Amino acid sequence: MAPLYLEHHDWEIVRRLTVEGDLLQTRAHSTGVTLARETAKRLSTLTDHEIAQLSDLTGTERGHMMWAAACRCHEFIGDFAEEVLRERFLTLAGTVTHEDYDSFYRAKAVWHEELSEVAESTYKKLRQMVFKMMVEACLVAKAGSIEPALFSKRVAEMLSARTPSDFRFFPTREA
Repeated sequence: MAPLYLEHHDWEIVRRLTVEGDLLQTRAHSTGVTLARETAKRLSTLTDHEIAQLSDLTGTERGHMMWAAACRCHEFIGDFAEEVLRERFLTLAGTVTHEDYDSFYRAKAVWHEELSEVAESTYKKLRQMVFKMMVEACLVAKAGSIEPALFSKRVAEMLSARTPSDFRFFPTREA
């Protein structure tokens, strides 16, 4: 989707072309629509420079940038990354568990009533997706152990270009 954006500079066109061409190779059309919408939403949080770099990045580097994009796009995920994932790493806790997520969610629900109205099945699906994204970004092993994020120079430069720095979303000691 990134090369399409660099060609058209219009996320609506990118989403349409992605779905029409089944570029994400999904089994069901509805899945393709949902995936294209969510991917475009996350990618739209990246700068044009960051999007231009995506095709040259390694899989791990892309994982880091897409995790940063998800954290920028979804405040809840960004808060979880900063307040739980990074904090547990910095305090040498070693793992992040579903119980940590549950505690975080309950604490946020006190201030955000809409969270307490989420169906149990949706809640579990959201938790599953956050953990899957952390595994795909090489931040957490499948068993839940926190993996320190080691950044290449080019990814570190992109993450540090924002204020506050996007390092806050990662298990790292970098400021």
